[in-house]
Amino acid sequence: MSSRRTQKAAEAIREVVSMAILTDLKDPRVKDVTVTYVEVSADMRQAKVHVSVMGDETKQQLSLRGLQNAAGFLQSKVAKRIDTRYTPRLAFVLDLGVKRSIEISQILQSVLPPAAAEHREQPVDDHDLDNDEDQPEEGDKADEAQT
Repeated sequence: MSSRRTQKAAEAIREVVSMAILTDLKDPRVKDVTVTYVEVSADMRQAKVHVSVMGDETKQQLSLRGLQNAAGFLQSKVAKRIDTRYTPRLAFVLDLGVKRSIEISQILQSVLPPAAAEHREQPVDDHDLDNDEDQPEEGDKADEAQT
Protein backbone atom coordinates (compact mmCIF):
# COMPACT_ATOMS: atom_id res chain seq x y z
CA MET A 1 0.00 0.00 0.00
CA SER A 2 1.47 3.33 -1.02
CA SER A 3 1.23 6.32 1.23
CA ARG A 4 -0.21 9.66 0.32
CA ARG A 5 3.31 11.10 0.21
CA THR A 6 4.52 8.61 -2.40
CA GLN A 7 1.36 9.12 -4.45
CA LYS A 8 1.89 12.87 -4.50
CA ALA A 9 5.56 12.40 -5.40
CA ALA A 10 4.59 10.00 -8.21
CA GLU A 11 2.11 12.50 -9.62
CA ALA A 12 4.66 15.33 -9.44
CA ILE A 13 7.28 13.16 -11.17
CA ARG A 14 4.77 12.25 -13.88
CA GLU A 15 3.97 15.92 -14.53
CA VAL A 16 7.61 17.04 -14.58
CA VAL A 17 8.82 14.18 -16.78
CA SER A 18 5.96 14.47 -19.26
CA MET A 19 6.42 18.25 -19.62
CA ALA A 20 10.19 17.88 -19.94
CA ILE A 21 9.79 15.23 -22.65
CA LEU A 22 7.35 17.46 -24.48
CA THR A 23 9.21 20.77 -24.23
CA ASP A 24 12.85 20.36 -23.17
CA LEU A 25 14.04 17.05 -24.59
CA LYS A 26 15.68 17.50 -27.99
CA ASP A 27 16.51 13.83 -28.65
CA PRO A 28 15.08 12.89 -32.09
CA ARG A 29 14.57 9.30 -30.92
CA VAL A 30 12.00 10.37 -28.36
CA LYS A 31 8.80 11.11 -30.27
CA ASP A 32 5.13 10.28 -29.67
CA VAL A 33 5.80 9.36 -26.02
CA THR A 34 3.12 9.54 -23.35
CA VAL A 35 3.87 9.10 -19.65
CA THR A 36 1.02 6.93 -18.40
CA TYR A 37 1.89 6.60 -14.72
CA VAL A 38 4.79 6.51 -12.25
CA GLU A 39 5.51 4.04 -9.47
CA VAL A 40 7.67 5.31 -6.60
CA SER A 41 9.35 2.97 -4.11
CA ALA A 42 8.50 3.34 -0.41
CA ASP A 43 11.87 4.94 0.40
CA MET A 44 11.43 7.30 -2.59
CA ARG A 45 14.85 6.45 -4.01
CA GLN A 46 13.58 4.79 -7.19
CA ALA A 47 10.79 5.60 -9.61
CA LYS A 48 9.51 3.53 -12.52
CA VAL A 49 8.16 5.76 -15.24
CA HIS A 50 5.70 3.85 -17.44
CA VAL A 51 5.54 5.25 -20.96
CA SER A 52 3.41 4.46 -23.98
CA VAL A 53 4.95 4.97 -27.42
CA MET A 54 2.95 5.21 -30.62
CA GLY A 55 4.47 3.17 -33.42
CA ASP A 56 5.90 -0.24 -34.16
CA GLU A 57 8.20 -2.32 -31.95
CA THR A 58 11.45 -0.82 -33.29
CA LYS A 59 10.21 2.74 -32.74
CA GLN A 60 9.15 1.83 -29.21
CA GLN A 61 12.55 0.34 -28.36
CA LEU A 62 14.34 3.31 -29.94
CA SER A 63 12.29 5.79 -27.90
CA LEU A 64 12.84 3.76 -24.74
CA ARG A 65 16.59 3.78 -25.30
CA GLY A 66 16.51 7.54 -25.87
CA LEU A 67 14.61 8.03 -22.62
CA GLN A 68 17.08 5.87 -20.72
CA ASN A 69 19.93 7.97 -22.10
CA ALA A 70 18.14 11.18 -21.05
CA ALA A 71 17.33 9.86 -17.55
CA GLY A 72 19.98 12.04 -15.89
CA PHE A 73 18.64 15.20 -17.53
CA LEU A 74 15.07 14.31 -16.55
CA GLN A 75 16.23 13.45 -13.03
CA SER A 76 17.70 16.94 -12.67
CA LYS A 77 14.35 18.42 -13.73
CA VAL A 78 12.61 16.30 -11.08
CA ALA A 79 15.16 17.39 -8.44
CA LYS A 80 14.32 21.04 -9.09
CA ARG A 81 10.58 20.38 -8.72
CA ILE A 82 10.31 18.12 -5.68
CA ASP A 83 12.16 18.89 -2.48
CA THR A 84 13.29 15.59 -0.95
CA ARG A 85 16.48 14.34 0.60
CA TYR A 86 17.07 11.94 -2.30
CA THR A 87 16.08 12.45 -5.88
CA PRO A 88 14.45 9.28 -7.19
CA ARG A 89 16.46 7.38 -9.78
CA LEU A 90 14.31 7.16 -12.90
CA ALA A 91 13.82 3.87 -14.74
CA PHE A 92 11.70 3.83 -17.88
CA VAL A 93 9.37 0.91 -18.61
CA LEU A 94 7.32 0.39 -21.75
CA ASP A 95 3.60 0.33 -20.92
CA LEU A 96 1.85 -2.16 -23.17
CA GLY A 97 -1.64 -1.62 -21.71
CA VAL A 98 -3.02 0.23 -24.73
CA LYS A 99 -1.55 -2.28 -27.16
CA ARG A 100 -2.96 -5.22 -25.20
CA SER A 101 -6.42 -3.68 -24.98
CA ILE A 102 -6.48 -3.26 -28.77
CA GLU A 103 -5.40 -6.88 -29.22
CA ILE A 104 -8.10 -8.08 -26.81
CA SER A 105 -10.82 -6.12 -28.62
CA GLN A 106 -9.68 -7.60 -31.96
CA ILE A 107 -9.81 -11.11 -30.48
CA LEU A 108 -13.27 -10.48 -29.08
CA GLN A 109 -14.51 -9.20 -32.43
CA SER A 110 -13.22 -12.32 -34.16
CA VAL A 111 -14.68 -14.68 -31.54
CA LEU A 112 -18.12 -13.10 -31.13
CA PRO A 113 -20.66 -14.13 -33.74
CA PRO A 114 -21.63 -11.45 -36.25
CA ALA A 115 -25.30 -11.82 -35.24
CA ALA A 116 -24.47 -10.36 -31.81
CA ALA A 117 -23.14 -7.21 -33.46
CA GLU A 118 -26.30 -6.87 -35.59
CA HIS A 119 -28.59 -6.95 -32.55
CA ARG A 120 -26.73 -4.06 -30.94
CA GLU A 121 -27.48 -1.63 -33.75
CA GLN A 122 -31.21 -1.12 -34.35
CA PRO A 123 -31.91 0.45 -37.75
CA VAL A 124 -34.10 3.55 -37.68
CA ASP A 125 -37.24 3.30 -39.78
CA ASP A 126 -37.78 6.36 -42.00
CA HIS A 127 -41.57 5.90 -41.68
CA ASP A 128 -41.39 6.52 -37.91
CA LEU A 129 -39.53 9.80 -38.48
CA ASP A 130 -42.13 11.05 -40.99
CA ASN A 131 -45.04 10.43 -38.59
CA ASP A 132 -43.43 12.46 -35.81
CA GLU A 133 -43.11 15.51 -38.04
CA ASP A 134 -46.80 15.50 -39.07
CA GLN A 135 -48.15 15.62 -35.51
CA PRO A 136 -48.25 19.09 -33.90
CA GLU A 137 -46.61 19.58 -30.54
CA GLU A 138 -48.59 20.53 -27.43
CA GLY A 139 -47.59 24.19 -27.71
CA ASP A 140 -48.93 24.25 -31.29
CA LYS A 141 -52.32 22.88 -30.13
CA ALA A 142 -52.63 25.66 -27.55
CA ASP A 143 -51.86 28.28 -30.20
CA GLU A 144 -54.57 26.87 -32.50
CA ALA A 145 -57.16 26.87 -29.68
CA GLN A 146 -56.57 30.56 -28.95
CA THR A 147 -57.16 31.66 -32.56
